[in-house]
Amino acid sequence: MTPDELDELARRAQGGDGEAMDRLLGELRPRVLRICQGVLPYSDDAEDACQEALISVAGKIGQWHGRGRFTTWLHVVALNSARSTYRRLKNQAVPSDVLPTERPDPRTTSVIAGTRLDLLEALETIEAEHPAFVQPLMLRDVYGLAYDEIAETLGVPLGTVKAQIHHGRRLARPLLREQV
Repeated sequence: MTPDELDELARRAQGGDGEAMDRLLGELRPRVLRICQGVLPYSDDAEDACQEALISVAGKIGQWHGRGRFTTWLHVVALNSARSTYRRLKNQAVPSDVLPTERPDPRTTSVIAGTRLDLLEALETIEAEHPAFVQPLMLRDVYGLAYDEIAETLGVPLGTVKAQIHHGRRLARPLLREQV
């Protein structure tokens, strides 16, 4: 489906058309799964995140205001779902009876096989003190969205998006391990 067709289908689903919602979710599933696999390459985890994202789309479709492409809004929903799944898996990976000094270092211990843990940990660290930088940084540097598309999706001025990405990159650099 073209982006225009997806936008139209999303508008119909927003209006309460059940058939349109079913068709929309079917069309979106492969796209959402690819987004989730970008964060969670272990297929079962990506499938879980994809399912959660599709449930969010169905429940929160009214939050898409139609100013930008539906697929751009979808990227944000899917990305948030994948990051939420990562956090949940990370928390489950460490038993609660382990003392904080005994917890494995997430930079060296894989919670999810194949995931770039240092990037996810860097984003978590940045988000704790600078939450506004994380989403623009992920949308630009992980998913390659254009600056103007990010600005439209997030509803902030283009200059603000560029500044948030610049500052986010500056904060992330020292937190990332060098690739071997």
